[in-house]
Amino acid sequence: MLSYDSAVPNGQDSPSSGPLPVPSAKPMSTSAAGTIATSGHGQVQRQHQHHLWLVTGPAGCGKTTVAEHLANALSIPYIEGDLYHPQANIDKMSGGIPLTDSDRWDWLTELRKQSNSRINSGADGVVVACSALKLKYRDVIRVAAYYDRTLLVHFIFLHAPQELLLKRVAERKGHYMGANMVKSQFDILERPREDEVDVITIDASQDSDEVKQDALEKVQAALAANM
Repeated sequence: MLSYDSAVPNGQDSPSSGPLPVPSAKPMSTSAAGTIATSGHGQVQRQHQHHLWLVTGPAGCGKTTVAEHLANALSIPYIEGDLYHPQANIDKMSGGIPLTDSDRWDWLTELRKQSNSRINSGADGVVVACSALKLKYRDVIRVAAYYDRTLLVHFIFLHAPQELLLKRVAERKGHYMGANMVKSQFDILERPREDEVDVITIDASQDSDEVKQDALEKVQAALAANM
């Protein structure tokens, strides 16, 4: 079985080749109306689509604010990625030590499992706040669609100048992610590539209400395009 997890044994770096294929047991095609599966008897069965929305970007870009707004507006569950970091990761970040790739694999896999669990429990979709700074991190989440062929994965990338994010994080109270971590995140940040067609880009330097409105409008447009 093709799995991104097995492509990076022991948490070691390996080149990423972009979005992973999503195998299926039966021939399948997609249209604006949704996923259409062909049964072994030639019958066409239209399947209801589900959506996984990953709100991504460096610390201070407003992931939690935007993700909570989208989840409330769409009436779907919200997962705060920071809550699923193991204590060892939190201790490192609290001490100003950047996480390595190996620190993130289990965290990303857990977020993927939590997302699939919400969908399997009956939710039409789920919103997750997760930095997903590198292409291969985003690919780990994309594997969620392997386990559910009705699932469409989307990334909402919030971008803003490093200086602005440093200022925002410095003003936060009671969060383990300090301002010194913003630079480390920018150092490893891999902005979405042109061939990552499942990414929506939002200018997070706008006023908070403008960012939320912009994100919701683009999400609603994406939903309408897949109805």
